[in-house]
Amino acid sequence: MDIFNFGTIIPIIMAIIVVWTIFQVARVVPQRENFVVERLGKYSKTLSAGFHLLVPFLDRVAYKHSLKEQAIDVPSQSCITKDNIAVEIDGILYVQVVDAQLASYGIENYFYATSQLAQTTLRSEIGKIELDRTFEERDLINAQVVAAVDAASDPWGVKVLRYEIKDINPPPSVRDALEKQMRAERERRAVVAESEGDRQAKINVSEGEKQELINLSEAEKQKQINEAEGKAREIELLAEATAQGIRTIASAINEKGGLDAVNLRVAEQYVTQFGKLAQESNTLILPSDVSDVASFVGTVTTAMSHLKGNEKSPDSSSD
Repeated sequence: MDIFNFGTIIPIIMAIIVVWTIFQVARVVPQRENFVVERLGKYSKTLSAGFHLLVPFLDRVAYKHSLKEQAIDVPSQSCITKDNIAVEIDGILYVQVVDAQLASYGIENYFYATSQLAQTTLRSEIGKIELDRTFEERDLINAQVVAAVDAASDPWGVKVLRYEIKDINPPPSVRDALEKQMRAERERRAVVAESEGDRQAKINVSEGEKQELINLSEAEKQKQINEAEGKAREIELLAEATAQGIRTIASAINEKGGLDAVNLRVAEQYVTQFGKLAQESNTLILPSDVSDVASFVGTVTTAMSHLKGNEKSPDSSSD
């Protein structure tokens, strides 16, 4: 019974040793990770992602590092600004292992080291500027912290990618003063905006009135131009009609008996107008030279005689 038990235990022990040896020799490194291998306590090599075989009992995986970007929370700390105001500032630091060997042997804990270095650099940078600028120049402060920490962490095999300030908390008294200042600034801007609005409104009204006057003057100008053109056209048409009438009269005068007819017409108009004047006034108006009247009447009589003679002549000729 003891021999049977011993004979069965030995193979089991050998199988366990073989399996354990295989697990110690064969290693699979995940993607975006590096394993640091030591041989007899001394750095041997760095294993990248994939399947690897180690020397049994001589090689061992001493360190494992992730090559992914990692975020380190930088604790809140009190910083003194250039104008001697204490503010509480915290942030977050983003780092990445770029050399697994240096990250293993360069420093004991690169997370803690980079966090402490970021804090000291931040205190130094905040001490160079006033409180108001700490809110305005966050990007500049972040860049300066990254540059300083990245240069210091280079021997550790760590790359500092960026740093972000999360919160800047001034003392309550300073916060109240800042709120009053911002409130006053907002009120000032509101007053300026209102005055600018009133000014612009007045400008718009004046511009509208100006444009209205311009439009009215242009309309009046156009009206006068149109009236002048109408009067000019009227005068032109009247002149043309008068000229046509004169040409017609002249043509009639040149015909036989035309001159006598004109003299008769003038005499009739003279007598008619003289009669109207006598009817409208009790005053009797006589020509200064009565002989002129007699000669005028004689002329009228002669013209009428000629006209009568002209009227009879066609009849006699027909006989």
